[in-house]
Amino acid sequence: MITELLRKPFSRRVFTRMLGALIAGAAVLRVPVGAHAQAVSQKQAVSQTQAASQTQTSSQPLAQRASRHGPVSRIAFGSCVDQDKPQPIWDVVNSAKPDVFVFLGDNIYGDSEDPAVLQSKYEQLGAVPGFQQLRQQTDVVAIWDDHDYGVNDGGLEYPSKEASRQVMLDFFGEPADSERRSRPDGIYTSYVYGEPGNTVQIILLDLRWNRTALHEVADADKRASRLAQDMGPYDASLEPGATMLGEAQWQWFQQQLHVEADLRIIGSSIQLLADFTGWETWANFPADRQRFFNLLHTSPMVPTVIISGDTHWSEFSRIDNSGLPFPLVEMTSSGLTEEWQAISPNRHRIGEAFARANVGMIDIDWSVQPPAVTMQIRDVQGAVLIDRRVEF
Repeated sequence: MITELLRKPFSRRVFTRMLGALIAGAAVLRVPVGAHAQAVSQKQAVSQTQAASQTQTSSQPLAQRASRHGPVSRIAFGSCVDQDKPQPIWDVVNSAKPDVFVFLGDNIYGDSEDPAVLQSKYEQLGAVPGFQQLRQQTDVVAIWDDHDYGVNDGGLEYPSKEASRQVMLDFFGEPADSERRSRPDGIYTSYVYGEPGNTVQIILLDLRWNRTALHEVADADKRASRLAQDMGPYDASLEPGATMLGEAQWQWFQQQLHVEADLRIIGSSIQLLADFTGWETWANFPADRQRFFNLLHTSPMVPTVIISGDTHWSEFSRIDNSGLPFPLVEMTSSGLTEEWQAISPNRHRIGEAFARANVGMIDIDWSVQPPAVTMQIRDVQGAVLIDRRVEF
């Protein structure tokens, strides 16, 4: 069993089941989303001056204008919800009454090339009363990660991504004419809420559709050493052309960073600021990670925060010496149901990390300029595990 464990890819879920078996052996393993479904197809007007300064590489509008009454002041976010498990976290989310909820991936554990299987699992999620309440009272937006994409740690090579795309977008009420349904390189998107003076832009990146191959550690001793340090099996992808976003999405992202906003929230399905962990993070693609930082430096300086998922633990990461006029921060919220006790090291972590089911919250203070944000992690009892105020 140990030899098999060290030889196979370290899916956290697979690893948990195998470890459980090992221990046991030693002891004797569709519905539109509220008003958002109608609002999401409205296009943002971009001034001629702004548009002239950018290179259009896609017919996708720079951002979708989402309709709400009044400014957005609270955004909730989360990831990693197993449709087969109890989901008490929705009581915490709904009682907080967020204006927007952002799904950051692993929105189901589909893990199938069969779209009928994926649809069935989305239907399970859609039948949960707490989730039904959420979609009735809150704008819900979503990007995927690997398990709702259809395969653990999947990327460019996954053969059923087109079918997965349509099933996911059907479930989340994406309009039939949305470019997310037909764009040849992924389901990335962005939304703009509010009016000048209290405008929030949410950018959601697709880190699956174009992601080139991961590189696994082959040596069993090295894998065992990684495991002992609570680290995963992957090495950095250093070859020319290694990427997560793909060039068209990079060009689109650069355009997004020129959209006028008072606060920018970038949603990444996997961690961006964390040190190299051996699991799936941006650190596996250092050229892409550096390109991300470079784009922030060369784009208009809008207060920006990063939100992420995937890990099955929650933490707050911060880099103060990034060269930006404000700290670069990331709040990881994972999972809505999933927990992973073997928390990886991260020198950018501020405070403690928590392997408890959780949801993330962002409260925006519009009384100051630039706006400040309070970023929290709350558990299934509503207790605040992490509480960080970020000023720009």
